[in-house]
Amino acid sequence: MSAANTAGSPARSTARSRDLLRTTALLVGIVFLLVGLLGFVPGITTDYDAMSGAGHESMAMLLGIFQVSVLHNIVHLLFGVAGVAMSRTRGTARAYLIGGGLIYAVLWVYGLVIDQSSAANFVPLNTADNWLHLVLAVGMAGLGLVLGRRATRARV
Repeated sequence: MSAANTAGSPARSTARSRDLLRTTALLVGIVFLLVGLLGFVPGITTDYDAMSGAGHESMAMLLGIFQVSVLHNIVHLLFGVAGVAMSRTRGTARAYLIGGGLIYAVLWVYGLVIDQSSAANFVPLNTADNWLHLVLAVGMAGLGLVLGRRATRARV
């Protein structure tokens, strides 16, 4: 059998889809790790000396846009570790992307309904964070659903 014939085979298609799903989860995890680390880098995080452990009082801004705190950065790091760890299998990679998307959807709604200057804003979140969370929710869940479906459909 020639290489051209095997390239379009269902087994090859399944492997490609599975690899794409796992690779996507891995890349998302790496981006979260990078964002978590950059949140601790003065210069990339403006007003670094005004960073608090948690809460809306933190005036540190990642890239001068996204309000961060030590807690916020640690959450990004943990989310990144989860992505890297869960990228090992197709099922866990899909769960990471869809579950992460759902978590970010809840966080987006939470950020919209709380008073940003109240104690309820413990992460902390600002308007830029809120809209980024919506993009992450749609993007992660969408990728998990689409790439997960392709891998499942290719196996059938």
